[in-house]
Amino acid sequence: ASMEGMKSMHMNMMQGMMKKDADVAFVCGMIAHHMGAISMSEVELKYGDNEWAKKAAQKIIDAQTKEIAEMTEWLDKEAK
Repeated sequence: ASMEGMKSMHMNMMQGMMKKDADVAFVCGMIAHHMGAISMSEVELKYGDNEWAKKAAQKIIDAQTKEIAEMTEWLDKEAK
């Protein structure tokens, strides 16, 4: 399950990074990167046994979900 999330993340990051505008490419790449981190964290929550790791995974999900929303809002306003 972790590897599937990583494969998808890398493909999406590469597509995002192909944008001509450097700022847009950065933000698109980071959105894909954050989505990969969320996917990995969801796998930890589903299959992990360690309480510390599970808490860390939830923190990552919470923080990166917020950041994705901020970056998406930026793209909506700034992408040309």
